[in-house]
Amino acid sequence: MRNGLYLGGVQLPFVSSLRIYLPREAYTAEQFAYLQGRLDAEQNPVSVDAQELADSLGRVSRNSPNPLPTPAVDRVRILQMTQGSPLLYAPNQVAARAVAAAVELLSGATAPLAHLVVPETEWRTHVTRAGAVPQLIGPLQTRTSTWGIPFSWFTLVYANDRMEVVEANGRVLTVRIQVPLPVAVGRSGRTLKMLAEMAPELDLFEELAELHEWLDGFSDDGVVELDYGPVANRVHPDESPADVHTGLQCLADGDLTGAAAAYRRLASRWIPIRQLARAN
Repeated sequence: MRNGLYLGGVQLPFVSSLRIYLPREAYTAEQFAYLQGRLDAEQNPVSVDAQELADSLGRVSRNSPNPLPTPAVDRVRILQMTQGSPLLYAPNQVAARAVAAAVELLSGATAPLAHLVVPETEWRTHVTRAGAVPQLIGPLQTRTSTWGIPFSWFTLVYANDRMEVVEANGRVLTVRIQVPLPVAVGRSGRTLKMLAEMAPELDLFEELAELHEWLDGFSDDGVVELDYGPVANRVHPDESPADVHTGLQCLADGDLTGAAAAYRRLASRWIPIRQLARAN
């Protein structure tokens, strides 16, 4: 962290995000008041990144055993696609996402491990307390992925889409690609239809089906943003969207050799990054 900029995350997990920006009309008056209460007049996308990092470091370094954030650290991003166009809003809903993740953690096969970290009674107390605090109620508008980007996310974007490359001191801090929501839904829907006919057994089919359903639940006036996060410094300029689309087209054409070649390019790019999760 330097001068408000997040300069890398060399010793931290690489976290990438897929977020939905929605117009003012998509929120109730109460919801929008909540968003406005968490906006900083001087904020920009990079400063929000820095705030989120500081919030995260604060949680992992505090003495309290409570692992859950509170709505006090909810942040809101603003996007304007073109000059004069309406402002769009993307709350990170970190508190709501943490509660949802904690409930899933406690109800699944990982519950015994979670209870080794924090006793069951304390977990339930923290989850109940966090859920009782006023926060933005609504569909979750952000998804995150650690140590790599799911290939299904790349089906939503192309190289000629609107792109922001954020750099500082010779490092690429992040790359953000923005696509109107109806365009992203159309792309995922066409890919899903093709996979259903050609390769329904692929993991990508199930993953994309769930992603398509999530995207289709939002307003047509929204925008999808793929935010690489600090992993961008290792892969930019990234050919992954082109490789995914090429591989899918080869699959549709029955060119299994071409599809395999595209997958090898993807694997050679992303497997080393995912292996960093296990590095000392």
